[in-house]
Amino acid sequence: MAQKGVQLDQETFSCSICLDLLKDPVTIPCGHSYCMNCINSFWDEEDGKKLYSCPQCRQTFTPRPVLVKNTMLAVLVEELKKTGLQAAPADHCYAGPEDVACDVCTGRKLKALKSCLQCLVSYCEKHLQPHYDVAQLKKHKLVEPSKKLQENICSRHDEVMKMFCRTDQQCICYLCSVDQHKGHDTVSAAAERTERQRELEGSRQKLQQRIQDREKEVKLLQQEVEHSEKICLIDKRRFDVKQQIRSQQETEVSRVKELQENDSRIRPLTNVRLLVHTAVWSL
Repeated sequence: MAQKGVQLDQETFSCSICLDLLKDPVTIPCGHSYCMNCINSFWDEEDGKKLYSCPQCRQTFTPRPVLVKNTMLAVLVEELKKTGLQAAPADHCYAGPEDVACDVCTGRKLKALKSCLQCLVSYCEKHLQPHYDVAQLKKHKLVEPSKKLQENICSRHDEVMKMFCRTDQQCICYLCSVDQHKGHDTVSAAAERTERQRELEGSRQKLQQRIQDREKEVKLLQQEVEHSEKICLIDKRRFDVKQQIRSQQETEVSRVKELQENDSRIRPLTNVRLLVHTAVWSL
């Protein structure tokens, strides 16, 4: 809970324009505070309108408010710095070498949440918000953050390439479709993307079916192997039984011969028994 409280303090003493700790903090008439340079730069862009607004609540002021450093805020920010805390978001929110950085952030840039194909600008969560709130910006096409936004611009006409030429297998802009690609088989880039996704899904399903068929074949093969192993086991047992019978017969024959040698009176009977054993073995 203590950590949460610290985080709230950090946000309180940060500038919503640069997202860093307040530098020379000033408080404008609506009560929001900014770095003096940040709010001055923001209002410099509005000089032509002669109407000045708050970047957060959009309250307007005329004439341009006179800015005076808020000494109490300045002292609190300095105290916050001494604790070693930073008002900006955690390090994992900042853009690294491999990340797409927000094009609007000044100073240390945050990671971009989305890229706009119309604006050709990447935005962090804070600077992306107008695309969700402003009616005209809501129509813009937002995509996953990309470092290659310029690849979506036609080098010939400097227009967003919203079409796809199936004849030449390349993305083109509308002007290309009525110029060097006139008469070609062209569709919207969205339609081509949908078609390719459909084909990819079909290929995935076919591959999945093939995998299932192979699994069935493997299962049948395993069953055949198990059946063959059982047959081999039965044959081995049959052979062992025959060997036991043969051994018993040989033992019995030996006993009969021994008796025959000792008592000639049982010779006829012995001959009969020998004939019986021989007949059984032949079976």
